[in-house]
Amino acid sequence: MTETTHLQITPPGDEAKPRSPEYRLAVDALRGLRQDLFHDAFAYRLLPRMRVDGPLTRRLPGRLRDFAAWTPHAVICAAALIALTGATVDEGFALLLGTLAVVPVLLTMVRPVGAFWASMAATPLALPFGDPWGDWPWLPGSFVCHLTVLTVVAVRTRPRAAAWMWTLTALYGILAETLFSSGRHDTNTGPMLAVSAFVLLAVTVWHIRRHAEQEVTAQQTVTAHERSRRTLLEERTTIARELHDVVAHHMSVVAIQAEAAPYRVENPPPELEKAFATIRENAVAALTELRRVLGVVRAEDYEAPDAPQPTLADLEGLLANVRDAGLGVEKVVTGAVRELPQGVELSAYRIVQEALSNTLRHAPGASARVEIGYVLGGLGLRIVNGPPPNPSLIKPSPGAGHGITGMRERVTMLNGEMTAGRTDDGGYEVAVFLPVALPDEDDA
Repeated sequence: MTETTHLQITPPGDEAKPRSPEYRLAVDALRGLRQDLFHDAFAYRLLPRMRVDGPLTRRLPGRLRDFAAWTPHAVICAAALIALTGATVDEGFALLLGTLAVVPVLLTMVRPVGAFWASMAATPLALPFGDPWGDWPWLPGSFVCHLTVLTVVAVRTRPRAAAWMWTLTALYGILAETLFSSGRHDTNTGPMLAVSAFVLLAVTVWHIRRHAEQEVTAQQTVTAHERSRRTLLEERTTIARELHDVVAHHMSVVAIQAEAAPYRVENPPPELEKAFATIRENAVAALTELRRVLGVVRAEDYEAPDAPQPTLADLEGLLANVRDAGLGVEKVVTGAVRELPQGVELSAYRIVQEALSNTLRHAPGASARVEIGYVLGGLGLRIVNGPPPNPSLIKPSPGAGHGITGMRERVTMLNGEMTAGRTDDGGYEVAVFLPVALPDEDDA
């Protein structure tokens, strides 16, 4: 087998030459010109109505607010009338000059880029029909028309398009003065370029400012979403830590009792010893797995509390601390008090604690009432406070809403229900129901 290699030699003249930065810059500029002023130049883009939710328009009556939405269209029509007035001042074909001055202005409401080209075409077409000794190369009507078109199109497009329109306007004025002015001294290219540059600069600054405001608003929205999400994760982490302590404690008790149970029975059968050994092994394995999985939610500097997790029996101490802080609070218990699962007791205590903290923060000086109802199948909580006696002394809190998020997380975790909102008298109410399985259901 013979292997043949073919070498292709590129002639020196056919080698791709690297383009200079100036060439690439010119190509990019022409590509931008084509995209802004040539591609779909006469595309239909209807001018939308103005928003009426601003600080001034929102105060208008309903009928006037509907009319205010058409303000941009009215302004363009007024500019068209001004251009028509300027066009008919000249001696000559007033109807034709008025049409050439009005049509491009009105066209900006439906085809903005096409209106610019219409104005550029109408300007030299109007010259033979106007005053031969008047302004050059823009007749009065053409001057107002082109300046209005530049402004409206710049508002409806991007700043780069405004720069291209001004450049083409300057190119037309320079060529008209250089080639066709015939020694005229009353040319108005300078005033046109100066006034249009000032107007287009103002529109460009407005575009940049509006874009910056939109960026800031979007960033603030993202920041608020991330802050809410972080708060939610922190609340879930706190709940997971507390549940980890509760479940770990119960699993440890199960393991210890399973290990000690055989010694409490005289001559236990081997099957019983084996069953208790299996229970202990499963409890230890579950405890190890629990610590491995849920232990990751603990921060490196997190220290487990030395005291046991609080329950509803510790509410008196919490209420005493709240009363010392200046909040008058009353506790009412209904139903037969009974021991509930530790997770329910802990969540109920935390909900009452957070609700009273919100009362201290958002309604200083108000009175509160804590109602605890032991009902068949669950536990009912109701924490309600009255209106603050002096609302002017309330300072805005940056953490508003995070406590409600934590309470909802706890209630959702226990498959409960919760409502929170203002009362008719200006206070605030938090109502919670935490379901608790009946003993019969557990036995079944």
